[in-house]
Amino acid sequence: MSKIRKCLFPAAGYGTRFLPATKAIPKEMLPVLTKPLLQYGVEEAISAKIDTMAIVTGRGKRAIEDHFDISYELEHQIKGTSKEHYLTEIRKVITNCTFSYTRQIEMKGLGHAILSGETLIGNEPFAVILADDLCDNDGESVLSQMTKLYAKYRCSIVAVEEIPMEQTNKYGVVGGNAEDDNVLRVTDMVEKPDPKDAPSNLAIIGRYILTPDIFDIIRETKPGKGGEIQITDALLTQAKQGRVIAYKFKGKRFDCGSVDGFVKATNYFYNKEKK
Repeated sequence: MSKIRKCLFPAAGYGTRFLPATKAIPKEMLPVLTKPLLQYGVEEAISAKIDTMAIVTGRGKRAIEDHFDISYELEHQIKGTSKEHYLTEIRKVITNCTFSYTRQIEMKGLGHAILSGETLIGNEPFAVILADDLCDNDGESVLSQMTKLYAKYRCSIVAVEEIPMEQTNKYGVVGGNAEDDNVLRVTDMVEKPDPKDAPSNLAIIGRYILTPDIFDIIRETKPGKGGEIQITDALLTQAKQGRVIAYKFKGKRFDCGSVDGFVKATNYFYNKEKK
């Protein structure tokens, strides 16, 4: 199957870097301007012609389900007023997508979060978006670029960007051989390596396309860095078989999991909207 139909959103994390704001509000619902981070991610998936959104949530995340649902009282209150247009974008999202949810009972890392979504995905290739990596460009979205690449390579794909070498201990980092323009065949992947141990300065960001055998691989993957089940470790199994591509995407990426990145994203989108 070459068409990617489903996108998985791991959204069970606590968002501790934004406490106390995230004590009662899911970090994925923090707004950049007037739109929550998760909605930006869903709209990116829609731009890649994906219409089935699979969301892995946890305790205290009911606001996510409520957001991607019709609020009849609110709709009634603003119907026919000058404020009605504020709901146009989210109405379009709700109309054009199917949403399904499951809970991650324990926080055991990104690999475990993705495995928790298996029941929503089934036996087909799928995309993964981490909503706190907010991406933007004036052409094709990052996920659109990646789905086109999947049609060619038919294997797992990770989006990567160059980072300062001293920051490798914050990311999963890949090494590999050039396959095409901005495309590498991955031969090595390390989770949060010290700069001296990093295979390159190419860091994985929160955009993936994964083949369904990844679920069985994750089941066999032992806890790694931080005692968590790392998707990087699971992908390394595929990479050793030559089945992972790293793609240096076109566009801007903001780490909205950090206060600094969140503020940069807010300023960027504010200035873009004002132009």
